Amino acid sequence: MTGLNALKGRSLIEPEDFSVDEMELLFSLAENIEKDEKYLRESCRGKILAALFFEPSTRTRLSFEAAMLRLGGNCIGFAEPGSSSSSKGESLADTIRTAACYADTIVMRNPKEGSALLAKNYSLVPVINAGDGGHHHPTQTLTDLLTIKRLLGKIDTITIGFCGDLKFGRTVHSLVKALVRYNQIKMIFISPKELVLPEYIKNNLIKQNIDFIESENLENSMNDIDVLYMTRVQKERFFNEDDYIRLKDTYVLNTEKMSMAKEKMIVLHPLPRVNEISIEVDSDPRAAYFQQAKYGMYVRMALLASIQGVVTC
Repeated sequence: MTGLNALKGRSLIEPEDFSVDEMELLFSLAENIEKDEKYLRESCRGKILAALFFEPSTRTRLSFEAAMLRLGGNCIGFAEPGSSSSSKGESLADTIRTAACYADTIVMRNPKEGSALLAKNYSLVPVINAGDGGHHHPTQTLTDLLTIKRLLGKIDTITIGFCGDLKFGRTVHSLVKALVRYNQIKMIFISPKELVLPEYIKNNLIKQNIDFIESENLENSMNDIDVLYMTRVQKERFFNEDDYIRLKDTYVLNTEKMSMAKEKMIVLHPLPRVNEISIEVDSDPRAAYFQQAKYGMYVRMALLASIQGVVTC
């Protein structure tokens, strides 16, 4: 099978599961949906999505549910582990086996790294990883790439600055892994020394001759950046609350810092934000994080329709 036909019945666990060409086809389909929101309406009628969220989520869970409903399908699932049988000691494998009896696709978020791959191995239906601990978040990566393409007109030949929690940030890890497959990408990693990008990711960048630098200073890099990817310091990933309190406000993007940036630079954030982007930045036309959230719905509509095999090209 070729094109989007090849995605029918496939799982998405990490960014490399889909080729660049397959992602580009998804982006084109998402753009068609954006242009005409009636496009593909009712295409998934009779299909059921099981949304299994063992960790809190707003945008990812709601955008998946909205995507499936806009496609004419239905959703089942839970938004916290306390409302599932995992609170009674049920294994993840058994939860997945059960959900696969009722649904055509499973989307899951779980705090444990590797949980999505385990789910795929036990499921008889496609599994979409909505975040497994600090590991991967591939549909956020699709969202990020689509947003960059729509707002800058390209993904190749850009400089992207990642700022904040780069150690635990699964959205950063996934996006970095995807970007290395594009041409002439330069990356700037801005973080306190306690939250630097994991060594295994940096080693992979070195092996692939990807141009990157590390810095602790956001201001010094602002004028070089085409895309600024802000992230929050994640309280839930810290074992020591004192460390979280000490680091949580290391970087705050405000109008003063924005004045140092390029006129056509865009600011992305996977959200939720806490203090790392001042609300005064929201009115800046370069602030794209709420547009990014909407693109997330469009690309998840394209993904679900393709996995269900209701579109062909």
